[in-house]
Amino acid sequence: RQLTFFFLLWNIFLAWIPYVCALWIASLDRRAPRQWWMLVLPGIAWLIFLPNAPYLVTDLLHLDERPGVPLWYDIGLLATFAWTGCFLALASLRMLQRIARDYWGRAFSWLFVCAAIGLSGIGIYLGRFLSWNSWDLILHPRSVIADVLTRFAHPFQYPQAFGVSFLFAAFLLVCYLTFASLDRREAERG
Repeated sequence: RQLTFFFLLWNIFLAWIPYVCALWIASLDRRAPRQWWMLVLPGIAWLIFLPNAPYLVTDLLHLDERPGVPLWYDIGLLATFAWTGCFLALASLRMLQRIARDYWGRAFSWLFVCAAIGLSGIGIYLGRFLSWNSWDLILHPRSVIADVLTRFAHPFQYPQAFGVSFLFAAFLLVCYLTFASLDRREAERG
């Protein structure tokens, strides 16, 4: 029997990387408070891998009728992986927003959130439509940056780049605002 959705295991592994990086950053911050330079390397790794977590939502495009497998099963499977990826992204972003707020204040922490979400939207586009991976930013930075700059320098020639990036950034922002408001309400009760 063919393993149709085997790629989901790799994608969920990649989705855990930003969460683990956020835990690493939080641990470093607790052990050495106010030493922001220690957070730079894991912060860069977190940002590079962050789009992998919500990227799982795009795997819904693989939803199709398969012989011998009920469609509802595949919907449930893909939705579970997509939800897990989104949750990992949101939880890691929330951890880092708190740290950013402690260092630079509330307003900056929200700028940080918006920048991370916007860059994630671009990262999702790069991964799904241009087949770039997070590690390509390390291995082939010029090529990745050239692709991004070309598309954003000529927005009318590449409307898909803007549309997909904006759509996923907006989706993540709505999810994050919901997540943050629930987290805040829980903190107020406790």
